Amino acid sequence: MVRAKKRLGQHFLHHRAILERIANALGPVPGDLVLEIGPGQGAFTEVLVRMGARVSAIELDRELAPLVAQRVPGVRVITGDALALDWRAVAGAGPGEALLVTGNIPYQITSPLLAKALGPPLPRRIVFLVQEEVADRLSADAGSADYGALTVGVQVAARVEKLFRVPAGAFHPRPKVDSAVVRITPRETPLVPLPQAPVLRKLVVGLFGFRRKQLLRGMRELTGWTAERVAGVLEQAGLDPASRPETVAPQAFVRLLGALIDAGWSPGLVL
Repeated sequence: MVRAKKRLGQHFLHHRAILERIANALGPVPGDLVLEIGPGQGAFTEVLVRMGARVSAIELDRELAPLVAQRVPGVRVITGDALALDWRAVAGAGPGEALLVTGNIPYQITSPLLAKALGPPLPRRIVFLVQEEVADRLSADAGSADYGALTVGVQVAARVEKLFRVPAGAFHPRPKVDSAVVRITPRETPLVPLPQAPVLRKLVVGLFGFRRKQLLRGMRELTGWTAERVAGVLEQAGLDPASRPETVAPQAFVRLLGALIDAGWSPGLVL
């Protein structure tokens, strides 16, 4: 048995009932193509294969990758960095073929993995096991304490459901915090066109950097524009100049970006 490597953030889950519940949340039917990020020791991979899924798995740990292939015959195991690989190519997806994505995600790469998962072409469905605080942030509503730039960045592209909590004691070795399962379903039409997503992200991250300031003040600092010009943009977007970023819903951030562009702000400019 290969020991978990702390530097890779490895915590293995072998609880069969929990693994089956996660697999049911992903919902593959026989023949569906599934990409698993970080199969670990292959326990979840085994459950997916028993459901009839065609599974490809990306494993960074060179010791674990051959063990997964031995444990679950027929699974395509690729040794490498999930952030650096073309997921559809790795999974062997044909043109237009739907892809399901899943995995137990290390905390330190959660944000970049989410960004990659929500890049074109979008998967049909994503189910990730993440730290519970991350699940709370991903599924938060505007105005709540957990709502932030990560929430907006994901929710403009997808619908997010926090499904259930997985206690720390279910893992080996035991992590310091509990985890939770999130289901992320990409929207048929994202709230913002995909080419504009990086621009929106820059705007949102910038404003949340001033989350204690009112929108009028934050926008002035980000753009360098006069109060009058910024007030006009906020009015066009239907936003109260006295409100704060954590109260602005994803759809409203999209309107704000459109109003900024209409007012002459170029996406090429650094905010």
